[in-house]
Amino acid sequence: VYEQTRLVNKLVSEAERLLRNGNRKEAGIKLLQAKRGATKNKRLMKLMHEPGVQQLIEETEAKYMKEKKLHELDEVLYFSIDEKSNIVDITEKGRRAIAPDNPDFFTLPDLPIELKKIDEQPGLSPRERAVLRDKVQREYAEKSEKIHAVTQLLKAYSLFERDVEYIVQDGRVIIVDEFTGRLMPGRRYSDGLHEALEAKEGVRVERETQTLATITLQNYFRMYEKLAGMTGTAATEAQEFWEIYKLDVVVIPTHKPVRRVDYDDLIFRTKREKYKAIIEEVERLHKKGIPVLVGTVSVEVSETLSRMLQRRGIKHEVLNAKHHQREAEIVAHAGERGRVTIATNMAGRGTDIKLGPGVVKCDFCILKLDEELARAKTEEERKKILEMAEKTRKKLKEAGLDPDGKDCLEDMPCGLHIIGSERHDARRIDLQLRGRSGRQGDPGSSRFYISLEDDLMRLFARERIARVMDRMGIKEGEPIKHPLITRAIENAQRRVERYHFDIRKRLLEFDDVMNRQREVIYGWRNEILDGKNMKDRVLELIDYAVEEIVDSYTQAKYPEDWDWEGLEADLIETFLIELELSDERKHEIRRDELEDMIKKHARERYEEKEKLLGEERMREFERIVMLQIIDENWRHHLYELDALKEGIYLRSYAQKDPLVEYKREAFGMFEELVHRIQMDTVKYLFRFQPEAIAGPREVRGRAVKEEFRERLPEGEAPPEEEKIIVMPKEVIPEIGDPVLDARFKKAVEKLKREGKIKKIRDIGRNEPCPCGSGKKFKKCHGRNL
Repeated sequence: VYEQTRLVNKLVSEAERLLRNGNRKEAGIKLLQAKRGATKNKRLMKLMHEPGVQQLIEETEAKYMKEKKLHELDEVLYFSIDEKSNIVDITEKGRRAIAPDNPDFFTLPDLPIELKKIDEQPGLSPRERAVLRDKVQREYAEKSEKIHAVTQLLKAYSLFERDVEYIVQDGRVIIVDEFTGRLMPGRRYSDGLHEALEAKEGVRVERETQTLATITLQNYFRMYEKLAGMTGTAATEAQEFWEIYKLDVVVIPTHKPVRRVDYDDLIFRTKREKYKAIIEEVERLHKKGIPVLVGTVSVEVSETLSRMLQRRGIKHEVLNAKHHQREAEIVAHAGERGRVTIATNMAGRGTDIKLGPGVVKCDFCILKLDEELARAKTEEERKKILEMAEKTRKKLKEAGLDPDGKDCLEDMPCGLHIIGSERHDARRIDLQLRGRSGRQGDPGSSRFYISLEDDLMRLFARERIARVMDRMGIKEGEPIKHPLITRAIENAQRRVERYHFDIRKRLLEFDDVMNRQREVIYGWRNEILDGKNMKDRVLELIDYAVEEIVDSYTQAKYPEDWDWEGLEADLIETFLIELELSDERKHEIRRDELEDMIKKHARERYEEKEKLLGEERMREFERIVMLQIIDENWRHHLYELDALKEGIYLRSYAQKDPLVEYKREAFGMFEELVHRIQMDTVKYLFRFQPEAIAGPREVRGRAVKEEFRERLPEGEAPPEEEKIIVMPKEVIPEIGDPVLDARFKKAVEKLKREGKIKKIRDIGRNEPCPCGSGKKFKKCHGRNL
């Protein structure tokens, strides 16, 4: 990352020199390379403000994309960044820099070919072949994991900013919710990204989280038979509600006319100019006693503006992810005279900011006269409204203002004033911020301040507005404002929303594939959890396992050519039974006869186990085993599907639809999952020893009797035929954290000594875990009990 930064600075310096010499073609190439290497490089962003530079980069990019030679430009970089798609790609130069002594570090072997070589290798026993296959698969997984870790580290350094996407608090990386600005403790980025951020910030790297179950919100909501909802900002997402849920959006008129005036956006070239203008506006309104709410999109921006206000000596409050504890107190006073509040993303915050004394100048708003008259139902109501309007006109005239309220359209004299420091990707978030003013018929106003360096403008709308500013000859610090510009920005937001909606829709199409698989797996789980008798199901699985094993070793036409050695080894491994057939019988037996004989033998062995354990406890054990096997394999399947989804888009280069390819491969993987669940269940049920099952159990046997006899007082002995109950020692649950596990064990021993509990299960599930993690017992050491 450090070398890339140096390289990008060098490219920018060369581009500046080439521009001065008039060599625009070479300068465009250097600038495009710098942009693909570090999109947020400060020198590059400053240079892009110069007239024509942005257009030059876009023309160069369009040319190379048309000729499909964009990858040639990336060869000078260590890695390239696609900020829109959130992708980091390591180049050949970067690979050499990371692993100079190991040129094959980033080359994954072709796993199917390697496994085929092992299968075709002569002279190997089935067990040796299985060991080699396991070794190759383990090496492939380790290498793949290392490559993935490098990619995630580059993404952490290049695309994620501290105090924007996350903060560091008490030695932990905590995600900041993009839409609400609130902290999300306990939530972690997946695929090793969170661990990469922890390594970047030098805090303790926690274990990578494993996905136990997954479902998209869309599929989760569609599980309900009926859906409905209410929100103040659904109108902008009406199309998505219809396409995904087939729900119409109905707009309910406000109880009172909205008295808020929404001014056109002010657009500046740089963030520095924009922040300066915001502070000057806050200072002007503060002197007039108008309360101001400044909305920001990140913790970083809120703290920058806070420092600037402190230098001006303006008293204010900051509400962001770092100060969320005082949220209610800060919001309660935000509408008082002269108050200045800076808040990060107001979604769900300040939904009813009450205006304090002296903030509202007029009880009736002259600007809303026509709307009020239209709402009047009787002549008496119309007469009352006209009287109130006349009083307001007199009041405005006495104050030296236009009696028809035209001055208010230029500069709102009362109510809560909203300042947006940046447009959000989604219009809903901007509307939520604006909606904090002018509630319940109160007066208010709002305005957004935007710069060409803002993410939205930089990625989706910069070139058009930059050209307008160039033609108009806008000087430094001078803003432009026009309804057309405001509409252009809203159109950019619509493009972003559509882009994100297309991503969500595509994600849903992919999840629909998994959803059908999820329904099958969860159907099995629910059947088991309902306490149904699973013996018939187990007997079916035994028959299936026999058929699969026999079929895989009897492919040849004649019995003497079948793989009898492999068949016998597999039967011992799966059912712990031996095939007792003479050589003569092996040469004349039919496949169906062989299957029936093995099925009979396997069922008899299973019945023997049931007699030893008891029917009731055997049914319980079957349910436990099946649940564990399903859950373990389903977790592994989810991981494999994630890996498949990550690379499936590369199929588009071969002119194949990634979704069709994903469906095809996911179906094959699901068939393999079902096969694995069935075979693993049978193996586990046949391998367990009835004496080894945890819990109070009855066992017979000389060894146990001898052990029990040693514990009796001298001279005493149990009756010869008495059943002996052996109580197992309680197992202390662990969560994999050595410190917390040690604390838990010590705390449990203390609770037992004090007589507060007799066993671990006596701890209340909703009580704090004794290990001191701060989590509930059921979410910590008690989660598997």
